[in-house]
Amino acid sequence: MILGLGPLEIVIILVIVLLIFGPKNLPKLGSSLGKTVKNVREGMEGDEAKDVKEPEAEAEDVETVADEDDADADADEAPAVFCSKCGAKNEADADFCTKCGAKLAE
Repeated sequence: MILGLGPLEIVIILVIVLLIFGPKNLPKLGSSLGKTVKNVREGMEGDEAKDVKEPEAEAEDVETVADEDDADADADEAPAVFCSKCGAKNEADADFCTKCGAKLAE
């Protein structure tokens, strides 16, 4: 007995599912259900693995944020020209906007 259901009850449930979804959609339904179960299992395993690796990940995140801050500081120091059409930031010596291609005012 599965979940307290007898074989006759399981057959009745399967027939009702077949009538509701139709024979063409049953493979899609089974595939979706299988992928969902797989993702749930991977998610549960991923949470356990994440708890173990968390201190290492935090150290890497700090280094990455520090590198990004340095890159932003360097980018802020360089003179920039903003496009009058789209507002994108471009290098001062650029003739055309890198985003929209419009000619930059000089």
